[in-house]
Amino acid sequence: METNLAIDKALLRDALQISGMKAESEMINMALAEFIKRRSGEDVIALFDTVEYYENYDYKKLRGKSIEEMACKAPIPIF
Repeated sequence: METNLAIDKALLRDALQISGMKAESEMINMALAEFIKRRSGEDVIALFDTVEYYENYDYKKLRGKSIEEMACKAPIPIF
């Protein structure tokens, strides 16, 4: 899709120099892909410390056990 954009020439020049790319469109596509990847990762980071577990949850007891051994014995996290 062809689009006309007003892009800061100094930013574009610096980005092209740092990336080593020659085509502006290739540089812009890569920058957009990196932006999306980074912002998506921030959504995951925002979930840290939002899951509450039962007070008696002991992950160390579950190490090395099979799924069958843990069935109905492991506490279920509270969301």
